[in-house]
Amino acid sequence: MSDALDATPYDALLLLSFGGPEGPDDVVPFLENVTRGRGIPKERLKEVGQHYFLFGGVSPINDQNRALLDALRKDFAEHGLDLPIYWGNRNWAPYLTDTLREMVAEGRRRILVLATSAYASYSGCRQYRENLADSLAALAAEGLELPKIDKLRHYFNHPGFLDPMIDGVLASLADLPEDVRAGAHIAFTTHSIPTASADTSGPVETHGEGGAYVEEHLDVAELIAAAVRERTGIDHPWRLVYQSRSGAPQIPWLEPDICDHLEALHGAGVPAVVMAPIGFVSDHMEVLYDLDTEASAKAGELGLPVRRSVTVGDDPRFAAAIRELVLERAAAESGREVTPCALGTLGASHNLCPVGCCPARAPRPAAAGADSPYA
Repeated sequence: MSDALDATPYDALLLLSFGGPEGPDDVVPFLENVTRGRGIPKERLKEVGQHYFLFGGVSPINDQNRALLDALRKDFAEHGLDLPIYWGNRNWAPYLTDTLREMVAEGRRRILVLATSAYASYSGCRQYRENLADSLAALAAEGLELPKIDKLRHYFNHPGFLDPMIDGVLASLADLPEDVRAGAHIAFTTHSIPTASADTSGPVETHGEGGAYVEEHLDVAELIAAAVRERTGIDHPWRLVYQSRSGAPQIPWLEPDICDHLEALHGAGVPAVVMAPIGFVSDHMEVLYDLDTEASAKAGELGLPVRRSVTVGDDPRFAAAIRELVLERAAAESGREVTPCALGTLGASHNLCPVGCCPARAPRPAAAGADSPYA
């Protein structure tokens, strides 16, 4: 088709991410941004920040986002997609509001947002939409003309997201000692969230035990496990487990924790484990510390051979997937016929978050959804 690389009506793509400190002096201010409004004392934040101080006070997430930006710009250029790409963070520089102000100053009026979270949840979707609404309100207070903002759909089941993870699990299995490889268990990991948030994740019709958050992760795990079985001829047992829990101990969160799971597997005589962080786009701090440091240390104590497979990061296939998602959404917005690309049993996610999708703890305006105050 002659318009295959036409991103109309969009005139820019915004990479929207969490952000992270880039030096020891950044750690506490960054954590103050993350926990704003919760009244957590600075001394407690210093304790929480020890994970960052172990790595020189630097989170890898910003460099990984820079690498993803380079991969996206390279892919777009090679395929003739003329769409500028910007970057803004929720909790550290470059800050979202500053980036949107820059985009408005440069004449961008129809912006498509790529969030570095592949699944439905409050923290992985609606909270980003709330941040967008906050930034638009700040620009409106400055008297600036507001752009129209849309958000790319969840991409957890796009082959460009899945294929790098499949290859990563296969490589990790191949790296295990031969005598334990065939009996290896695959622990698919994602960020634990409060069960109340999980149960209300996704559109209202998906609410229930685990909600869309658990359902989507299970679909991804099943797809990867099936691909591994097809390529190796071995049906490796697997389970979806959780990591990176935070918050008050009396509040129920999704379980089991990866370290508890490793202990249980060891006790059951499992000879080896591959940890596959399917819930994360890149190897940021929660992968670097919670898996590569803490969980790996637990496995070492147990004498349990483990390998940790890669996240998608700046894999060219992921960059290509984003290009396809941009063109898919542009076609839909322009009224052109489009067939969304999605694997598994759940199909393509919604383009527009409906009312009641991943509800907030307390009502707050959220952009880029059916309940957006910004048309």
